[in-house]
Amino acid sequence: MFGVGDTVVYPQHGAGRILDIVQKDFMGKLRDYLLIEILPNRMTVMVPADGIDKAGIRPVMSEERAEEVLRVLRDKPTKMPLIWSRRVRQNTDKIRSGDILEIADVLRNLAARARERGLSTGEKQMYMQVRHVVTSELMCAKGLTEAQAGKLLDGILDRDGGGQPPLGASATAQERR
Repeated sequence: MFGVGDTVVYPQHGAGRILDIVQKDFMGKLRDYLLIEILPNRMTVMVPADGIDKAGIRPVMSEERAEEVLRVLRDKPTKMPLIWSRRVRQNTDKIRSGDILEIADVLRNLAARARERGLSTGEKQMYMQVRHVVTSELMCAKGLTEAQAGKLLDGILDRDGGGQPPLGASATAQERR
């Protein structure tokens, strides 16, 4: 079980800090909930304490694991299905796994596709989601600011040398704030 002040990762939202553990009445039963502030957007979520495994909540990766993530991002993209719906399903399954290496794989592959062919609206949203998750976890694991983590990702994901991340400046506007 996690405690107040612990830094954790909620795979659907990114890294966050446990602000409190509160009891709430749910259908006549008292349940413990973790109140988590997601970094860096400061959104708060409540997760039932008995559901943290199902939600995929886990400790932030180690600095060594962060280096593995950076290696995955630097690798060549893996082959993705040509049919959009199959690509989205495959990427969604990887994201839901909660495994940061799988999430990094999705980010790298979507960045490559964005450079080569462009992304559908749904894939752009997915790209932004996984980029946020990776950025927030890198911030915590490596002790970086949001801007530093964003620059690190930009340097890796911008393989065409054009000086912009795959989705352009708007992709990192939130990180530069």
